[in-house]
Amino acid sequence: MAPHLVDSIGAVQEAVRTSTSLLPRGGGTKPALSAASNGAAILDLSGLTGVLEYDPGEFTFTALAGTKLAEVEAMLAENGQSLPFDPPFVKAGATLGGTVASGLSGPGRQRYGGVRDFIVGVRFIDGKGQLVRGGGKVVKNAAGFDLPKLMVGSIGRLGVLVELSFKVFPSPKAYTTLQLAFDKFTDALAATVRLAKAPFDLEALELEPPGTLCVRIGGLSEALPPRIKRLETFLERSGETLAEEAEASFWETLREFRWVPADRLLVKVPLTPKRLLPLDEQLERAGAERRYSVAGNLAWVAWPNEVSEFDALLSGLELSGLVLRGPPERLRIGRLMGDRLLRRIKTTLDPEGRFPAY
Repeated sequence: MAPHLVDSIGAVQEAVRTSTSLLPRGGGTKPALSAASNGAAILDLSGLTGVLEYDPGEFTFTALAGTKLAEVEAMLAENGQSLPFDPPFVKAGATLGGTVASGLSGPGRQRYGGVRDFIVGVRFIDGKGQLVRGGGKVVKNAAGFDLPKLMVGSIGRLGVLVELSFKVFPSPKAYTTLQLAFDKFTDALAATVRLAKAPFDLEALELEPPGTLCVRIGGLSEALPPRIKRLETFLERSGETLAEEAEASFWETLREFRWVPADRLLVKVPLTPKRLLPLDEQLERAGAERRYSVAGNLAWVAWPNEVSEFDALLSGLELSGLVLRGPPERLRIGRLMGDRLLRRIKTTLDPEGRFPAY
């Protein structure tokens, strides 16, 4: 079945009202989340684009859901601003709506928080074809039930996002990254935990097996070298410093997941540093490539085997995962939490089941 392309909010409402089963799709950069299954028709939102409002002085903007992140980043950069949660898949063509629906944030979440911390307003079409608004277009608006945060990570199951409002931050003038090599993965993890608790302003803190710790800082260019020195002194270890083009390329590779082989599943696994080692041991045995982000609080896993095997592995560790690249029938794997509440919310917003089930 050909995707149903829409280019207006009214067209989205009409599509919802006249369809029995719909799955919204933006840029298609997370294919497992946007692939049709169980007879659902694809609602293509790539034509629903455009920035509606942008006030650099108020650090807010509003745009339609199909607007490319690349367009937004270019607009913000003209005023020295950015989306500090560092959204992934920008170069691949990710959209604002898809980023919110998938709930994905990049390495910048370490310092600034995730996408849910920067979305201030949404408009979406519920299962009855009604236009629902939550939040507002200004940072102060926080009254009532927090629909914007509810839609973060909803993966198209609660409604079709059509318009979003965000707050933004000033961008650092410059960045540099310190890479430190450890002989043992446990030592690299211990250093990660120490840094996360220390009084340093860190833009990102990433851990790459078998033992590389990557620390990103930002600010005035002349202040970065002494700050790197203080980090090395704190860790009692010297490292390699990346700056300018090499530094930007390194983080872009992480955000775009270019390190993931094309034939692997890509799975997001929330966790804690205390639960990281048991997971890593099993991933090592399975031959899975992985990166640990946000000071060990999130794993990105390139899984080489069947999704059912990873489901069983995560269930045994009482962890959950979201499949971004893989079979669309198995999006949420491992230990599923909050299903009863999610189903109640879905019944309220989508009483006729026009959107796929969780």
